Amino acid sequence: MSNFFSPEGPLAGYLENYEPRSGQQTMAAAVTGVISGDTDSVSAEGARLLVIEAETGIGKTLAYLVPAVLSGRRVVVSTATLNLQDQIMNKEVPLISRVLGREIPVVCIKGRQNYLCLYRWFQYQGSGQFREEDHTDCSMIGKWLEHTTSGDRAELESLPERSSLWPRISAQSNQCLGSDCPEATSCFVNQLRKRAGSASLLVVNHHLFFSDLALRQGGFGEVLPRYEGVIFDEAHHIENVATAFFGKGFSQYQLIDLVSDIERQAETDLDPNRYDRIVGSAKGLKQRTDEFASLFPVQTGKFHLLEFVRHYSYSRWHQEVDLLATGIKRLAKDLGDCSGFGEGWRTLEKRALELADNLLEIALTNDAGETDGYVHWYERRERSVTLSATPVKVADHLRKTLYSGVDWCIMTSATLSSGGDFSYFQQRLGLDESVEFLRLPSPFDYQRRTLIYIPEKGFPEPADPAYQHISCRRAAELLQLSRGRGLVLCTSFRGMESMAAYLEAHLEYPVFVQGNGSRNSLLQKFRANSGSVLVAVASFWEGVDVQGEALSCVIIDKLPFEVPSDPVIQARIQAVTEQGGNAFFDFQVPRAILTLRQGVGRLMRAAGDSGVIAILDVRLFTKGYGLKFRASLPPSPVVRSLHSVGDFYGTSEID
Repeated sequence: MSNFFSPEGPLAGYLENYEPRSGQQTMAAAVTGVISGDTDSVSAEGARLLVIEAETGIGKTLAYLVPAVLSGRRVVVSTATLNLQDQIMNKEVPLISRVLGREIPVVCIKGRQNYLCLYRWFQYQGSGQFREEDHTDCSMIGKWLEHTTSGDRAELESLPERSSLWPRISAQSNQCLGSDCPEATSCFVNQLRKRAGSASLLVVNHHLFFSDLALRQGGFGEVLPRYEGVIFDEAHHIENVATAFFGKGFSQYQLIDLVSDIERQAETDLDPNRYDRIVGSAKGLKQRTDEFASLFPVQTGKFHLLEFVRHYSYSRWHQEVDLLATGIKRLAKDLGDCSGFGEGWRTLEKRALELADNLLEIALTNDAGETDGYVHWYERRERSVTLSATPVKVADHLRKTLYSGVDWCIMTSATLSSGGDFSYFQQRLGLDESVEFLRLPSPFDYQRRTLIYIPEKGFPEPADPAYQHISCRRAAELLQLSRGRGLVLCTSFRGMESMAAYLEAHLEYPVFVQGNGSRNSLLQKFRANSGSVLVAVASFWEGVDVQGEALSCVIIDKLPFEVPSDPVIQARIQAVTEQGGNAFFDFQVPRAILTLRQGVGRLMRAAGDSGVIAILDVRLFTKGYGLKFRASLPPSPVVRSLHSVGDFYGTSEID
């Protein structure tokens, strides 16, 4: 590995102005040791485990891909974002292939919903029920099918992100006819699986990986071919994604989708009498589900199911649940009776039975309290209700399914520690003391190329009623000094809207706001408009990669503490407390630090970048926990005056 990444090594000849990075070489050597078995880092479950925090500039993608490719083993690389998948497939793997002088058998596998189902497409075309608004998309897809070999919707750049057509023709797993499908030979998903079976490098996202893991755990088959080891990039997302797949869900929309598919199948397969009976039964159940959803309060949000049941009445609640579950099972039997008309009816029957089982498992909670290791909750949206049972801890699930099912596992990200401490990540993912942890700091020159700005003493804290207006004014002052070129990250949609309104009224620079266009289109406008400002929340805290002068100032409105109203977060806080820990310092602070580090990381994306990171939250100095936050920030000089910021940019201070 040291030779491959050395100044005279094979990689240097293919990269202009190549400079070796010691952190990259260290990481590549550590990854090689885990894959080859030359390490003492072995978990209690037998897997060799390695956790690497590799900050921006290390070149971590190549540092794990090169050893994986050279190992000759089948390796899964799992990412959290499509952007990183595209980078691996379109940039990193082709580069390694040129350096090695051979093709690399690699396949990128996405969730089934990303691929077109030929059977459903032909059904939709033959139904004669084209929606007027879908006419253009249908024409485009028809032409695309004449040449596509993948069936991947990503090739349809003109297809709207929220296309109403795509969900009706995509290859959803719960609607798949399997080997009985008349289009099985031409099926894009089946062809993808064949290619995956002969590939040594499988690139997936976390959702697909844990979907496969959950299927294996339940004994329902598998999505991915067998592999020896897995590398998680963007590993700070593992807990949240795993949580979704080791839980259960029942939603009003799931049943509505089932009824729609029953109607569509019935139109194709059944005579008028049987059609009327099946469709009438399905529509009656939909009405029953709507009535069930109306039992819940109209207030939107996420709430504990047990608290609702206590106020509603246990006996009445159980009756309502039993009534709905019985109706679903009765419909399932009717669907099974139609199996002679095609395998699609068996698929519909299985979906109905799964819905009934999930409803009973989630809704019939323990009257004395939730002691099954899951938190049972519901979410009320404007037009639907969802019931969920979510594991409070995923550590045990990971031990049973992941660590015991692979030879080795590597987890890496730019942000896995808080204040240099991996304890939070280690505890949440159930990693024992034998696991090796490696920290590789960024090689970027933060000392000379950046500043961290925190407002002066006396600046209001976020709880102060004056904070919102004063923080907006301060952001505008900073952006005038930076001549725009700023990304403003807010911790709430309300804060974002207030900030955007103020900046639009007080700046001469273009202001782009999340929600007024797709993520990609906003980023393209931001890059293209010199001196512009982008105001955003949520997903823009990570994955935004804008290099050069277009982004010279990152402003964060406040420390990103989560509002502990989410039932899952509440349950996890309670679990930490019950085990004798301090939920604020052991759980809430580390989570906020990891999010803050992601936001701060938007500034320096390349060695030549420079700028100011402004955090408009004086709690970094006024609160005791502020010290741990500051210890987690880059080694930039910290200033507390606008004059120092003006000096950095070479602009005059705002009056």
